[in-house]
Amino acid sequence: MKNLVTHCLVLALALIIAQPARATEPVKVVASFSILGDMVRNVAGSNADVTVLVGPDGDTHSFEPGPAHASALADADLLVLNGLGFEPWLIRLAAASGTKAKYVTASFGVSPRHLSAAERRRDEDGHGHDEDGYPEAARDFDPHAWQDLRNGITYVQNIAGALAEKDPDNALVYRANAESYILELKKLDQWVRSELAKLPKEKRKVITTHDAFGYFGNAYGVEFISPLGIGSMAEPSAQALARLVDQVRREKIRALFIENMSDPRMMETIARETGAEDGGTLYSDALSPAGGPAPTYAAMFRHNVPALIAAMQKN
Repeated sequence: MKNLVTHCLVLALALIIAQPARATEPVKVVASFSILGDMVRNVAGSNADVTVLVGPDGDTHSFEPGPAHASALADADLLVLNGLGFEPWLIRLAAASGTKAKYVTASFGVSPRHLSAAERRRDEDGHGHDEDGYPEAARDFDPHAWQDLRNGITYVQNIAGALAEKDPDNALVYRANAESYILELKKLDQWVRSELAKLPKEKRKVITTHDAFGYFGNAYGVEFISPLGIGSMAEPSAQALARLVDQVRREKIRALFIENMSDPRMMETIARETGAEDGGTLYSDALSPAGGPAPTYAAMFRHNVPALIAAMQKN
């Protein structure tokens, strides 16, 4: 009898072991814009279904969400946003969707860059924080923190932590993917520094469409000048544009770039008035489509840095 019981127990255990593991459903993640979407995909791999609200070449500052975006957010498990006032429409969208998703602020823990008085003046009409529910204090910060790769690493750590909390069965996978990705970003940060260090400091001046590269400038020693503020929707006054033209002429700045999500007409006017040369396209707030030169966060730096150096050498 004892042998029979033992045999039954062994057989039952074998049957349990032989059962195929139940596949877990991928975590449904909504990322506010394309750069965050790429970070999530690097950390999550195939364990997440990622929906990006503002896609490649999209302007998050002026984005107007529709019913499809509210529907995606309603079904989400996680919402990954930048914070620092970058998505002024997101509070309203989240409320309308009735989402139960956990919010993950990717920029949590970075040291925000305070805007200068000149940047605040340029940004007066750019964001509309009040009407969308952001606090007045958000006007004082530059939201483009990912432009410093060290901050990008903080973003990845926050994303990995949120995924691991939401899906503990795959926590080790998220942690391992994040560590591998962080190593790549650290090496990329070292490369950016070494490449830009080859250029004399007095040559490191660039004109761009709006104030999107403040963190990059502080981290890597480049001065960025722009006619628009942090937001990309405002129009500069005639006086502000005239001051910029005078500065470009006075400092003999030749490097001028149009960002992928910007209207080129204003920068064409500056080039015509100053003789500054078009250095091509920079990627700041949005990635390129998959077949473009900057389809990932890392590729964005690999594209931008050589383009910047080539143009600044003419200063």
